[in-house]
Amino acid sequence: MASQPWPFGKPLLFLVSLAPLALLAFWVASDQLGPDPAKTVVLYTGSWALNFLLLTLLVSPLRQWLKRPQLVRYRRMLGLFCFFYATLHALCVGTYIIGWQWEIFTEELRERPYMLVGFAAWLTLVPLALTSNRYSIRKLGRRWASLHKLVYLSAVLAVVHLVWLIRSSYLEAILYSLAAIFLLCWRLPERFKPATFTRS
Repeated sequence: MASQPWPFGKPLLFLVSLAPLALLAFWVASDQLGPDPAKTVVLYTGSWALNFLLLTLLVSPLRQWLKRPQLVRYRRMLGLFCFFYATLHALCVGTYIIGWQWEIFTEELRERPYMLVGFAAWLTLVPLALTSNRYSIRKLGRRWASLHKLVYLSAVLAVVHLVWLIRSSYLEAILYSLAAIFLLCWRLPERFKPATFTRS
């Protein structure tokens, strides 16, 4: 008999997923953001958006390796937290770097390609977040699974954004890139399988 999912799994995951935000709030309140607080906040929120994106992609391999199909129940929440932190990242960029000025925004996109790639990565997450509900799964049917393959493009764009952004140490970018490549390559054997969709 298949093991039942832990009833407190989702509430615990929700609280753990809020921990990075709570830590950031503590740093802000205790003035521990360093000499460039704006840069710290922007990079921190961006890093956690990418962390949650990779965790979302990790669910499928984990449930196969651990033979725990119930892990899929947590994928939607991880994906939504990815969008949450990505949106926080975008809001911080808009506030601290662009200042909500259209002229500066268009100039940044022209002169800094990593900004354009990062913005594109966020845009790919929008339809995924908007359709991460049971109504959309029922309404879209098999098209839902095809739409949510956009997450692979999101991962590629996010890693390219990070690699393009870094100017000194590339260790972090290399580690993220290797993780993304592994998680995407793991899915290659399933590329030609018919699309399916799973409720979570």
